[in-house]
Amino acid sequence: MNFPRSKVILISLVIVSFIGFTFLIMKLVPAGLGIDWRLTYRPAALALLQGKNPYNVEVSPEAPFFAAPWGLIPFLPLALLPVEAGRAVVMLIGILVFAYTAYRLGANPITMALFLLSPPVVHTILNANIEWLPILGFTLPPPIGLFFITIKPQTGFAVGIFWLFDSWRKGGLRLVIRNFAPVTIAFLLSFLIFGLWPLGMFGAIKYGTGFNSSLWPISIPVGLVLIVTSIQKRKVEYAMPASPCLSPYVLFHAWSSVLIALINSPLQMATAVIGLWIVVAIRFFS
Repeated sequence: MNFPRSKVILISLVIVSFIGFTFLIMKLVPAGLGIDWRLTYRPAALALLQGKNPYNVEVSPEAPFFAAPWGLIPFLPLALLPVEAGRAVVMLIGILVFAYTAYRLGANPITMALFLLSPPVVHTILNANIEWLPILGFTLPPPIGLFFITIKPQTGFAVGIFWLFDSWRKGGLRLVIRNFAPVTIAFLLSFLIFGLWPLGMFGAIKYGTGFNSSLWPISIPVGLVLIVTSIQKRKVEYAMPASPCLSPYVLFHAWSSVLIALINSPLQMATAVIGLWIVVAIRFFS
């Protein structure tokens, strides 16, 4: 098959630009950043490549891996790169996916800029975390999106609850099975391979005590109201910010799911972002 010359040039420019930005990040971002890639996701991905259990605490003793196993699949090739190169690629992909998700959800230039410059998003990128994966799931059809939001439930599981009720409303039990069977089967298979790995998430509270930004249990009523409102009004936007409110363990970057729900509300987005930077400033100077 012969590709038109214009497409070849465009693809070449994209590849060259991606490589260029990767090297730029490697040079400009201090080596001390990207801690989540170095301590958690890269060791877990390497363990999976070697046929080991990524949930074994010995794989990443300082910051054990607790996410869904399919969340490691995109990072298997990156784990083979030098640490700093892999870290830079994860950061760059994170920026691009955050921007793409905001675009898919209807962002305009103002809300796009506010979202990308918000503390939770910046925190995700600088730590080379993967919050952008569950948030990307918000834009996908339920059978696929469920695989993404379950990678980090504290970020997006409430959207799954909305999809459950919405599927029942639109197609009854048949549509519920069609939408939820793939991820259910994946969970059952993962239990056979890795054991009951979700139970290990309780250990995350112990390991992340100094970093936990959860408002649980005070935030439980807020999360429940958001889920009920999303089901009643048939709008997934209300479910997007509910998950961090209902989770006892939430790192700061998980709150990006709250901000993405405001992507079509410039004033509210600006208010939330300014407020979050005030919180960051208070925490920094105190």
